[in-house]
Amino acid sequence: MFAKNLRMAYLLDFYGAVLDEHTRLVMEAYYDDDLSLAEIASDEGISRQGIRHIIKRGEEQLVFLEEKLGLAQEHEKLGSYTEKLTVFKERLASSGDTDGADLIGEIIEQITNKGF
Repeated sequence: MFAKNLRMAYLLDFYGAVLDEHTRLVMEAYYDDDLSLAEIASDEGISRQGIRHIIKRGEEQLVFLEEKLGLAQEHEKLGSYTEKLTVFKERLASSGDTDGADLIGEIIEQITNKGF
C-alpha cells in the first residue's frame, strides 16, 4: 500500500492541476500532508466516507490521465537515460575524450533544462 501511495502522490504532482480544486486539495491533504480521512473530513465538514469518495474519484482521474498521456512514465524514463548518460560522460572524460564528454554534457543539459 505504501508504494501505491507514493505512486498516487507522484501522479498528483504531474496531473493535480487538471483536477477540480476541491479534489486536488483533499488529495494533497491525504497524500502530501499525510492527514487521515477523519482529519480531512473534520476540516471539510463532510463525512469520512465522503472524503474517501473524493479521493477514489481523484485517483481514478489520475490513473486515467497517466494511461492516456504517460507523462509520469516518460519522466521516469528520461531520468534513467540521464543517469546513464552521466555515467557515460564521466567515462569519456576519464578516458581523455573531452569533446565527447562535452557533447554528452550538452545533451544532459538540454534534457534537464526542458523540465523533462
